[in-house]
Amino acid sequence: MKYLKFDTPACKHAADLKSDYGLENHGLVYLDTVYWNLPTAALVEEAVFRGEGRLVNGGAFHVYTGKWTARAANDKYFVREESTEDKIDWGEYNRPMTPEKFNGLFSRLQSYWQGEELFVQDLYAGAHPEYRLPVRVITDRAWSAHFSRNMLQVENDLAKLKKFVPDFTIMVAPKFKVDPRIDGTLSETAIVINFAQRLAIVANSEYAGEIKKTIFTILNFLMPLQDVMSMHCSANVGKKDDVALFFGLSGTGKTTLSADPTRRLIGDDEHGWSDDAVFNYEAGCYAKAIRLNAEAEPEIHACTSMFGTILENVYYDSASRKIDLDDERITENTRLSYPLGYIPNSVPEKMIYSQPKNIVFLTADAQGVMPPIARLDMNQAIYHFISGYTSKIGGTELGLGIEPEITFSACFGAPFMVHHPYYYANLLRQKAEKAGARIWLVNTGWVGGKFGVGKRISIKHTRNMVNAALEGKLDKVEYRRDKLFGFEIPTSCPGVPDSVFEPSNAWGDKESYWKKYDALVSRYIENFKLFEDHVPDEVKRSGPKRLKELG
Repeated sequence: MKYLKFDTPACKHAADLKSDYGLENHGLVYLDTVYWNLPTAALVEEAVFRGEGRLVNGGAFHVYTGKWTARAANDKYFVREESTEDKIDWGEYNRPMTPEKFNGLFSRLQSYWQGEELFVQDLYAGAHPEYRLPVRVITDRAWSAHFSRNMLQVENDLAKLKKFVPDFTIMVAPKFKVDPRIDGTLSETAIVINFAQRLAIVANSEYAGEIKKTIFTILNFLMPLQDVMSMHCSANVGKKDDVALFFGLSGTGKTTLSADPTRRLIGDDEHGWSDDAVFNYEAGCYAKAIRLNAEAEPEIHACTSMFGTILENVYYDSASRKIDLDDERITENTRLSYPLGYIPNSVPEKMIYSQPKNIVFLTADAQGVMPPIARLDMNQAIYHFISGYTSKIGGTELGLGIEPEITFSACFGAPFMVHHPYYYANLLRQKAEKAGARIWLVNTGWVGGKFGVGKRISIKHTRNMVNAALEGKLDKVEYRRDKLFGFEIPTSCPGVPDSVFEPSNAWGDKESYWKKYDALVSRYIENFKLFEDHVPDEVKRSGPKRLKELG
């Protein structure tokens, strides 16, 4: 390495896959070696050589990320200028930064990187050939480049790679601290997106999830402007090209439920929905690793022992190099990143030229009162989509403890949504109505009481209910109308005990159940007041009713 004046494994072919569009075009000059588009094996070799992580039993690359074990949800900023002024829904997750502040921050990063070794990956976000975004990731960490290569589409044509020109550039500097006194930030960490300059900076965070969510946030702004629905969801497809979408926050079951051996996986987290296709924004998966079980989730579990997988903050024994997926001493939010092709039944092209037949909203109800599955009409669907009720699962954001927290996350992904929630909701309505999609609300949370009293719903029961919905088996059963929400709840399902469909059955005290359920409705109503001015009356009327209103 440069400080010790000896060669690293890849230094002699660092520029073999270089684009003609060099880093000087980004204002990065006076650099040491730049490693261009290294393949995964070379990046792993570089990362181990540099002490960024270790190879563990089975061949995966392991890394600890220090205090950054989750997203810094309060540290995201957008440069407020002419092209974004009236398009971004400014607020808690979309904080403004002036062009002057951004330019000052960027100038310091340019200076910070002078004399340093950098890794460049030229990739594509989005599998659809008409909508994919050429993205360049520049970082001073080999493993960050490896993560980016896992998660985005790789260009294998050397001639095209040579002519690659990015439409957006992400600069990742995990140790570069911003200065709140100078930059006007809330902390020394910042994720800043500048649409005018087509440039984003991820500063002072080792957590790899910041890279993928920054790219997702960029697409969430750009894609809807092209009439593409941008979605925080997983997607799979059945034998009849029947696409299913699974919306939900981290920890609600998007990855688990979409990795079904009877269906092909399109992707586990971020997708676009155009007039002709559903397509993955990514080329890899970033799954939760904690308590991953080989029997319940064999496809994902197998990836923990594959070369090319990155294990983030998973505990391992330093002598044997064996990992312990049940150990949460570092964080509850342990992760693994792997190419989508590692899942045996994934869709190779990462897109399907078909329209969704079923849309599933996943909520992890930590109060233990929501039904396990419900069928929604379109106005109810828009209401629940804008509400985005769920629980933040321990560790997925900095500052979260073990106990889940009630949250309403608009569009089931508020931290990553850039336009107003109704902008996305209206686009969802248009596309779902045109496709004739059925829409379901599925509770993957608790039954028999809140977290700490009740227990998590059986994943086996949830899978059986979801599969029955996707296969049309729930079209043939009786339904009851929910007293408070008004949506329809099936009274039976193959492979699931009938008692499961009445949540109060699992409570010893029925009166306590209804009080808790009514209290949740109250939270729904209060939250929706934030959006009422932008939402049609028929959607407002589809919301839940308090017990006192029903008499």
